Amino acid sequence: MNTPRPAVAPDAQRWLRASLVAVWLGTAAASLAEFHGQSRELLVAAGLQSEAWMQAVIAAGIAADLAVGLWLWWRPGRPAYAAALLLMAAMTVTGTVLIPTLWLDPLGRLLKNLPIAAILLVLWRADGRRW
Repeated sequence: MNTPRPAVAPDAQRWLRASLVAVWLGTAAASLAEFHGQSRELLVAAGLQSEAWMQAVIAAGIAADLAVGLWLWWRPGRPAYAAALLLMAAMTVTGTVLIPTLWLDPLGRLLKNLPIAAILLVLWRADGRRW
């Protein structure tokens, strides 16, 4: 028996999606702006020594954030929500393993991922389409 999906007003869905787009595109922009600053400092704190690897990791993160942000903006739907959730989960696990104290950051560097996951799951359920 199918359980009914809770209704999420289309207006609310648009705002939720827009907030996620802002998070992913904003994170890509901030990472680019801080390419040699905070982004690099986080990787050094995680124990990464190679400048080439640091640049590659930061660039890959920027590209992934940009791709997911644009996907959520242009083609929202279950595949985009799943990709966003997987990327966020991978980054959260990686951050937890490398620098567990990020969970204690006053600005919620990792803690913010919990409501982001909830928003993605709400949007997933509200989207009645199949894959």
